[in-house]
Amino acid sequence: MILLEVCSNSVHSALSAQEAGAYRVELCNNLSEGGTTPSPGQIKLARRLLNIKLNVLIRPRGGDFLYDDLDFDIMKEDIRMCGQIGCDGVVVGILHADGNIDIDRTRSLVEIAREYNMSVTFHRAFDHCKDLFSGLEDVIRTGCDRILTSGGKNSALLGAETLRRLIEQAGSRIIILPGAGINDKNIADLVRVTGLSEFHGSFSEVFPNEMKYFNLEMSDVDEYKKRVYTNKDKVKNAIKNANEAST
Repeated sequence: MILLEVCSNSVHSALSAQEAGAYRVELCNNLSEGGTTPSPGQIKLARRLLNIKLNVLIRPRGGDFLYDDLDFDIMKEDIRMCGQIGCDGVVVGILHADGNIDIDRTRSLVEIAREYNMSVTFHRAFDHCKDLFSGLEDVIRTGCDRILTSGGKNSALLGAETLRRLIEQAGSRIIILPGAGINDKNIADLVRVTGLSEFHGSFSEVFPNEMKYFNLEMSDVDEYKKRVYTNKDKVKNAIKNANEAST
């Protein structure tokens, strides 16, 4: 069976993902910045309400994946907090300035996660590394369980052939988790090309809010008028279409 991880920007979205049949949630904030670590309140409530697996993005800020000592200390503390709350996994990614995987620091984060029996995903910092195929071997050396990647392209569809090669190279040593631009309409084609076993997406939709008054003088009024949540029907269709394509 092909498994779906839903990238959830809130507890609301996480609950929709669960109801629609997702295997796992990656909880994060600020998707417009590529995702950052959600608040302790969001993580605690998600853990209390979810019966499916819960992974949490550990990314202290937007921007690049070259972290100073303070950033790194924040990441370690956030991983410990997730372990104490009872999360199933964390999602991390650190690079050197030259574009190579930071093996030592990533391994240190993996070791902390293991103290709490959590799995570790190396996130799409991987897509910014100098060489994806040598980077794959470096991530394996860190002890991570999976790599979230679009194959170094803007979307998993554009990187489909590279994803196929990464999956082949990885074998049973690590899971390649394709993500970026995947929806319920294109997942079947991606399954056929890559042979993936898991995939990742937000499957979100803009929902109007219930505010009656809007200050039209404000430049952000259009953003203020909407909320973005996971769409349950899209999740259900994606799971169905992925598994039908694999048979």
